[in-house]
Amino acid sequence: MPILGSTELFDDVHKKDLCVDCGACVGLCPYFVSHNGKIARLFPCTLPQGRCFAHCPKTEVDLNRLSTWMFGSEYDLSALGAVTDIRKAKAGPAMTDRGMFQNGGTVSALLTLGFRSGRITAAALTSRKGLTPEPVLAESEEAVLACSGSKYMASPTLSTVMKESASGSTRRMAVVGTACQMTALAQMRMNPLEREDFRDPVALSIGLFCTWALDTRKLKHLLKDHMDLDSIVSMDVPPPPAQVMTFNTSSGTVDIPLSDIRPLIPKGCGICPDMTAEFADVSVGALEGEPGWNTLIVRTARGAEWVEDAAAQGFLILEAMPEASLANLKTGALGKKKKALLRAKEDNCLNVAPEAGRSALVIDPERVESLLT
Repeated sequence: MPILGSTELFDDVHKKDLCVDCGACVGLCPYFVSHNGKIARLFPCTLPQGRCFAHCPKTEVDLNRLSTWMFGSEYDLSALGAVTDIRKAKAGPAMTDRGMFQNGGTVSALLTLGFRSGRITAAALTSRKGLTPEPVLAESEEAVLACSGSKYMASPTLSTVMKESASGSTRRMAVVGTACQMTALAQMRMNPLEREDFRDPVALSIGLFCTWALDTRKLKHLLKDHMDLDSIVSMDVPPPPAQVMTFNTSSGTVDIPLSDIRPLIPKGCGICPDMTAEFADVSVGALEGEPGWNTLIVRTARGAEWVEDAAAQGFLILEAMPEASLANLKTGALGKKKKALLRAKEDNCLNVAPEAGRSALVIDPERVESLLT
């Protein structure tokens, strides 16, 4: 696939309202900035090729090429992607003085091990200022814990990684992000423009299960009549049959029907086939039906070594994944794939012929048809 520049990125992603504010184009180029949940282009750029286009998770993303580079195997459209192990997990005894976690605390435990063992000196995370998500480069265990908890809004988290990569920094980082961010991160790590000065700053990528994120500006507009936005302490989406999004504020709990929340989902989320962050070293999500536990998917040798050390040193407790929970996870992930591919076909974003335009996703057409039929 040809690597193009910011003009094509603007045409293919921004004008089609597919941007998900992942931050992969911010920090590399002075012309792209993130503001209040949206990426904006300040000025046109005449470069014929750009890392902004090469990294974006919505421009000509060849999932087979990405899978072959990262895992050594073709992208097969299986429910969960490449998996070497899958467990239920939660923070272990080495984390007992670290406070409360929204779910099992698995991400915080892995990052704490990274800092204490010297594997990392920083972590690219997402914090919140009021209701607005903000990228953070955490440099301590305490900074990691300050970012714990789900945000549910699109955030330009990868902008911190891109700045580190562009600056020539020698720091080793962990990166925590959603599926689209892990896709963009993997594309960056492939060094698609074959730059001689490229250095991969990522020591571990941790993907978060994600079915959708929310447009920050639209969410603020919806909530401003229901609560003081600065009073929001945490938020969560309880499992079915709740059908609400819960906001815990300093004044109490407010439930907003999901029927009011779903219209706030960016269009770009609708064509994303990845629920479990398949292009990460490890992926983490809530374990449905078992509060206080996470689902932990190990995908790479690097991820396996990190998880094994975390368990051996008491940072994690690992148990077998319940068969029923695994079956439900696969059903949900496969359902998202089918729905996203159908939407991408309808929107002419999937496997577009070169003479007809450009794709957002490139996937083996035979596998696509096999899955959909």
